Amino acid sequence: MWEGLGLQVVLIWLGIGLCSHALTALEHAQGNVHNHAHRWQLSLHRHRERGKVGQVLHRSKRGWVWNQFFVIEEYTGPEPVLVGRLHSDVDSGDGNIKYILSGEGAGTIFVIDDKTGNIHATKTLDREEQAQYTLIAQAVARDTGRPLEPPSQFVVKVQDINDNPPEFLHGPYHGRVPEMSNVGTSVMQVTATDADDPTYGNSAMLVYSILQGQPYFSVEPQTGIIRTALPNMDREARQEYDVVIQAKDMGGHMGGLSGTTEVKIILTDVNDNPPKFLQSVYVMSVSEDKAPGEEVGKLKARDPDIGENGLITYRLTEGDGMGIFEIVTDLERQEGIVRLKKSLDFEAKRAYTLRVEAFNEYVDPRFITLGPFKDSATIKVMVEDVDEPPAFTSPMYSFEVEENAPPGIVVGRVHAKDTDIANNPTRYMIRRYTDLEEFFSIDPEDGIIRTTRPLDRESLPWHNISVSAVEIGGHHQDAKVRVNIRVKDINDNAPELTSQNEVLMCESVTPGKVVDTLSAVDKDEMGPQQQFHFSIAPGAIGNQNFSLKDNQDGTASIYVTRKGFSRITQDVYLLPIVISDNGSPPLSSTNTLLVRVCGCDSRDAVLSCNVEPYILPAGLSTGALIAILACIVILLAIVVLFVALRRQKKEPLIVFKEEDVRENIITYDDEGGGEEDTEAFDIATLKNPDRASGILPRKDIKPDMQQPLQQRLQPGATSADVDRFIASRVLEADNDPAAPPYDSIQVYGYEGRGSVAGSLSSLETVTTDSDLNYHYLQSWGPRFKKLADLYGTKDSVNDSS
Repeated sequence: MWEGLGLQVVLIWLGIGLCSHALTALEHAQGNVHNHAHRWQLSLHRHRERGKVGQVLHRSKRGWVWNQFFVIEEYTGPEPVLVGRLHSDVDSGDGNIKYILSGEGAGTIFVIDDKTGNIHATKTLDREEQAQYTLIAQAVARDTGRPLEPPSQFVVKVQDINDNPPEFLHGPYHGRVPEMSNVGTSVMQVTATDADDPTYGNSAMLVYSILQGQPYFSVEPQTGIIRTALPNMDREARQEYDVVIQAKDMGGHMGGLSGTTEVKIILTDVNDNPPKFLQSVYVMSVSEDKAPGEEVGKLKARDPDIGENGLITYRLTEGDGMGIFEIVTDLERQEGIVRLKKSLDFEAKRAYTLRVEAFNEYVDPRFITLGPFKDSATIKVMVEDVDEPPAFTSPMYSFEVEENAPPGIVVGRVHAKDTDIANNPTRYMIRRYTDLEEFFSIDPEDGIIRTTRPLDRESLPWHNISVSAVEIGGHHQDAKVRVNIRVKDINDNAPELTSQNEVLMCESVTPGKVVDTLSAVDKDEMGPQQQFHFSIAPGAIGNQNFSLKDNQDGTASIYVTRKGFSRITQDVYLLPIVISDNGSPPLSSTNTLLVRVCGCDSRDAVLSCNVEPYILPAGLSTGALIAILACIVILLAIVVLFVALRRQKKEPLIVFKEEDVRENIITYDDEGGGEEDTEAFDIATLKNPDRASGILPRKDIKPDMQQPLQQRLQPGATSADVDRFIASRVLEADNDPAAPPYDSIQVYGYEGRGSVAGSLSSLETVTTDSDLNYHYLQSWGPRFKKLADLYGTKDSVNDSS
């Protein structure tokens, strides 16, 4: 229910506003500068007059009356424009009411006559800057300033005029549309804005038109959508178009304002062009000495499309060189590269024919009728003859020869021939860097290889040499081939012991124990049936110390046949052993085995093999001696450091025979007895006690000359002229070049003459009678205990007497 009521109120207000707007527009058309509207009576609140006590107050009917206020923007008249007039029902026209205006622009833009209520605009207004102003009016008593009406709010609207042209805020524009598009294909939309009031008149009613770009494109007048106007626009013929669009207000009628923008439209590519070879036959040539994988030639088809629409792929479809050649696509250059797949031979075949095809990988089905999107061409490859080097009948040769064979034995033969049509003869030679010691020679005409001296398999079992065949005549081409020669073995080396010929044996060895196991080695080639036989030499068969057993597996064991071996009696035994092989012819050798007798521990670990036992040195160990030496070195370093520090100490500047008492502060606990007391203190103590020993030497300076000391006053002990004495001492010290550079403090217990305070000495009180009581000193604490003992005790004794 409340929602319906609110909607009705809104509709009523909207109707009132529309009617007021229509009436105002009509009055403007008639040239009336004053904007009058219907009268609106408002009863805002009760008006109660104040009277005497008991007087009945009557409510007066009154209210605000004003016009609906409008101001035309950009008004440039000579006088301020009258906006409207405010009037209150309580205004009787006698001038007792004062109208007050406040709010937006009050006092600056809008002024009010406080007597009549007329409102004028003093400045030119721009609706695009501010469309309306909210003001507050009030009527008050002129004499008292008492409000007669509550404040009321009203709105001054700025009437729009067509003073702003349309603007394209986002221009210039860039659009794209595929080539070959149908008529009416949307390219893009442009939008203009007008700052004028779109709700009043036609100032902001825009109409779009095309000024440049016809007949290729058109624009919808109301929406600004740009569309294609011609069919089958080809990108390959023209890719870019510059279009100018105009937006005009006032519905496009005469007198309206306009604005333009530029639109750059680009046609995007589609695959509407098949690839095409520029020629039907391509001729290429290649030398027969080219290696597989090398390039033979290039070809390229033309496709005006771009991007993936212009990608071309090449392939061989037929021909007699399908297995000899191949073609690959260079994606960057869009070229077809013909490469060699197998080696060529000019003498076998001199020309090949191939069929090549170029096609697009991506085909647009919309334009399939424009195809087929491929093209073919013929490739003729001509093989060029080159002067080739001779060719050996085998890529590698392997021969065998027995070692120790006499010189001149034939090892084998190599053969090469000229593959060219001329078939020139060849010559052979051994490359000497492969046979530095010249074990072999070759016949230069027939290629037979022979030995030049006997070969030793044990020194070099294989010989790898290189043989060259050089063509006689032509370009002297040569070819190389590797020849591997194996030296066959013969039995020309006797077997020998594998390990060293010395065996260590303990003195306590028991009979029948194996001392060592022997093995043999033969420099000759060992066959699967090769065996070694071991035996003791015939001259040592009758020995009583050792025996030998052949294990029939290429090893032999040495046994001890007695006990009681001693290093002192004999420390070394020599045992000759014969080792033979079963070669053809069989060979043998005699090897001497040295058996050394050694001293061992209980676990048969060898301790010593010398004749005399090894005596360990007695005394301290090496580690202990090193520690003792290190301690001695450290002590010596400490002593040297201490002496160096003592020498670096500075000696005093003055050498004193005795202590200089002037550095001390001498305090005397005696007071003088006043001016008349001359016996209480001996003035002779003020004399320098060190003067008797002469002038003190100085170490820091050496005086240029020794000035004689002035005659000093020697006042006696009873002398009372202390002033002169002190003055002489000061003068003497100032003029003494040998005086020490430091200050000396001297204390003189002298009070001076004519003291009005009297004597402060306590010495005189000892002999005089005094009625002072010093018992209070006992309570002053430990600091005054001495005084309490001296004076308090004496007084108490006197009192007792």
